[in-house]
Amino acid sequence: MTTTDIPAPAARKPGATTAPKRRPKRESQGPAWVFLSPWVLGAIVLTLLPMAVSLYLSFTDYDLFNPPRWVGLRNYVQMFTEDPRYWRSVLTTLTYVVIAVPLQLALALVVALALKSMKRGKGFYRSAFYAPSLLGASMSIALVWRAIFNDGGTVDNLLGTGGWVNKPGWALLAVALLTVWQFGAPMVIFLAGLQQIPGELYEAAAVDGAGKWRQFLSVTVPMLSPVLFFNLVLQTIQAFQVFTPAFALSAGKGGPADSTLVYTLYLYDRGFVASHMGYASAMAWVLLIVIGGVTAVLFRTSRSWVFYASEGDR
Repeated sequence: MTTTDIPAPAARKPGATTAPKRRPKRESQGPAWVFLSPWVLGAIVLTLLPMAVSLYLSFTDYDLFNPPRWVGLRNYVQMFTEDPRYWRSVLTTLTYVVIAVPLQLALALVVALALKSMKRGKGFYRSAFYAPSLLGASMSIALVWRAIFNDGGTVDNLLGTGGWVNKPGWALLAVALLTVWQFGAPMVIFLAGLQQIPGELYEAAAVDGAGKWRQFLSVTVPMLSPVLFFNLVLQTIQAFQVFTPAFALSAGKGGPADSTLVYTLYLYDRGFVASHMGYASAMAWVLLIVIGGVTAVLFRTSRSWVFYASEGDR
């Protein structure tokens, strides 16, 4: 068959046009918005709108009884330059975060390691250690904690150190220990992360002569670093917002000698006790910015110590 035998393409008739390609029919997004509408409305009404109002009030003088009066940056200037109790609350909060977060994560990791190696009763002990976290930072638990660390309480009877609640050097530690005691949530997350570490890595380390401590440093910590980072971020954010334990142990005063005057407790005092809602709103926005900055620093520094398994495959 020669090229001359190939039939020529049919000539297009004058005025004829090719049929346009049909575009794929887009699915309607109406049902999706119907299902999302409760969340969207809740986010707008309960989160975004109150945040906008709070931002406006931070630039006003508002006492809950009279209309807000615009004062510009006066609340922020007073906060940073004229209020020594504000800086005392900042220092107290930072001290609390430095004490509570490492202790809670360390205890959660130790208990998770112990539960991972258990053969029997793992479910019971997991539930028992997690139970305090279910109670949350409730006022009733905080009051029981106050009774334990008060004069004549359990700690005083066992150690003879007197009531920690009434000692400026020990009161904040009692607040921190209440947070440390509720280590169930990070413990469960650690336990889930430990169960995902391949056993072959420990076997290879043992063959190379690594002991238990070396296996922990060279295998467990690197493989668990994403989970550790996750817990660190969550617990740090929660620690900056601590309120109920300090409120209950100090009867809402932040005492003794302002030793338990954490940031949110002083914010509550300015807003709902002294009726300086504009000043309290300014404090809330500073706290939001600080938490965002600390979280950004943690994410930035995580590049040097958080190991992801996918990175080792590149």
